[in-house]
Amino acid sequence: MVNLKYDAQGLAPAVVVHAATGEVLTVAYVNEASLRKTEETGETWFWSRSRQALWHKGETSGNVQKVVSLAADCDADALVVRVLPQGPACHRNTPTCFDGPSGGAVAELDGVLAQRAKDLPDGSYSTKLLKDSNLRIKKIGEEGAEFLQALLTGSDERAVEEAADLFYHVAVALRARGLTLAQLQAELLKRAK
Repeated sequence: MVNLKYDAQGLAPAVVVHAATGEVLTVAYVNEASLRKTEETGETWFWSRSRQALWHKGETSGNVQKVVSLAADCDADALVVRVLPQGPACHRNTPTCFDGPSGGAVAELDGVLAQRAKDLPDGSYSTKLLKDSNLRIKKIGEEGAEFLQALLTGSDERAVEEAADLFYHVAVALRARGLTLAQLQAELLKRAK
């Protein structure tokens, strides 16, 4: 069990982070009982200060969070909970409780592509790709070839630019299938072990 120092109310803050993307999802509070339940079940349990009761994240919404790891900070008075969320983290039905990007470029791209897939705005290159499967496949082939060429004969800067182009087109192709970059990152995380 993670050893934490609790405040006068018997609570410690828990920063919940997406294990695959590094995005901060929410900040909640744990006490001894909720931390024990989290460790026993492999899903997040918190102490609800408003209800004054244990709270299993997702108990009503189904948006549970599968725990990947728990780590106390250097003073043992705060907890980082790395999770793989099974749906939105926020009661507003958003991926995170924070407004604006909190997970870096990959999370930001994933969010933009999700919005493009939902709204399909006219004039958007992403919309054009999302609507045309043949174009998506063609562009992945072209960008893959350009990336290989940059690796063979281009500068380091060109190789990075072409890798970004290829990554973007792969991200759009995944989104067109209803898949997310968070899922891709979760798969990469599995392979890093």
